[in-house]
Amino acid sequence: MKFRGLLAAVVVLLVLAGVLYWSNHRKTPETTSPASASTPILKIDSTAVASLIVKQKGAPPVTLVKSGADNWQITAPESFPADKSTVSAMLGGLAVLNAERVVDDHATDLSQFGLSDPAVELDITSKNNKTSRLLLGDDTPTGDSSYAALAGDPRVFTVASYLKNSFNKSLSDLRDKRLLPVDASSVSSIDLTRKDQTIGFARVQNGWQIEKPQPYRTDNFQVDDLLQQLTGAKWDPSAPADDAAKAWPKATPVAAVKITGSSGADTLEVRKDKTEDYYAQSSAIPGTWKIDSTTASALGTDLTRSLDDFRNKQLFDFGYTDPEKIEYHSGATSLVLTRAGASTWLSSGKKMDADSVENLVTALRDLAASTFVDSGFTSPTIDVTVTSDSGKRVEKVDLQKTSDGAIAKRDDGPSLYSLDSVTYSGLTSAVAGLKPAAAAKKK
Repeated sequence: MKFRGLLAAVVVLLVLAGVLYWSNHRKTPETTSPASASTPILKIDSTAVASLIVKQKGAPPVTLVKSGADNWQITAPESFPADKSTVSAMLGGLAVLNAERVVDDHATDLSQFGLSDPAVELDITSKNNKTSRLLLGDDTPTGDSSYAALAGDPRVFTVASYLKNSFNKSLSDLRDKRLLPVDASSVSSIDLTRKDQTIGFARVQNGWQIEKPQPYRTDNFQVDDLLQQLTGAKWDPSAPADDAAKAWPKATPVAAVKITGSSGADTLEVRKDKTEDYYAQSSAIPGTWKIDSTTASALGTDLTRSLDDFRNKQLFDFGYTDPEKIEYHSGATSLVLTRAGASTWLSSGKKMDADSVENLVTALRDLAASTFVDSGFTSPTIDVTVTSDSGKRVEKVDLQKTSDGAIAKRDDGPSLYSLDSVTYSGLTSAVAGLKPAAAAKKK
């Protein structure tokens, strides 16, 4: 019995010795003191970084080189545009990288922290060719932190695991996934082709102008939205390129687009299959790609809009600026209203009720076509002229009453605008409601 008790004591002693040895040689965040808030692992000027190499264990290194003010290019293992928002976020995290804890002030064996063959290594080179190497190793036993070290610094630190994840980027993560990686503000023209029709848009001083199939006043919002969808559409990194290539021949063509900007012209062709999945071929990215579902539907909607959808249906362009003069003529009714102050309107020298005139201004703003027509305008029954922008903008519109509303025509083009009865009666009712200002009460 004494021998057995002695043997048990020896076993317990050996276990305790082993635990003590491991504790002294495998330090954890729980056995070390917090690092000072003023103890950064790394400080860099993110604007001065010229290149960045991301090395993931088991994957080829990805080299990124700055090109221009805030653009990045992947140069290895292949050449691709880089996702500048992802790169910017990484550089933001590196700008001041603080330690949670100092695990070892003079580490001699980095392998116990997973740092001799790190999960992630970042090589950051600045414009003056100074390079910093950040190593990110194993997660700590608690799982909420990771071991980190800086090449040339004997210390081992811990950092929050989310920081390690934010730096642990693959080639796919770092690639710009836009099908047309173009700055929308630099685009000067768009050609949208569906079947046998091409709609051509050209950027002008105040927005956009439809030039094909012929010049039309243009809804700037709709064209801007089309451009944003084109330059924001992304390929789906989870969809194998081979599968997209197989689906392409069977898919139905939706549209082909050519956009021209300061860097030249790029093209995009889009098709849709029976399952409502969209695919694309872009001149900017070789191959065939499935379009990411988060951008495909909106892009498909804009690509299939009709010519009339892109035309400006508003009869007046003064928008929400305050006009200075309104002239209205219809049969025996002839009105000239002039603004004489912020809310003062005069007609033949007499002050008008401001609310009634504002109702007319609103009715004029609301004059918009429900559709466009090619004929039916013969003899106008109303003509309205609105002067705004300190006299720089003078717009004249003629209207002819019809059985279901009216047909209108601006004097600056041949387009005919069909108005529904509600819109037309809104104008005539506002005119009928005009009245002089109430006389001032005598004291």
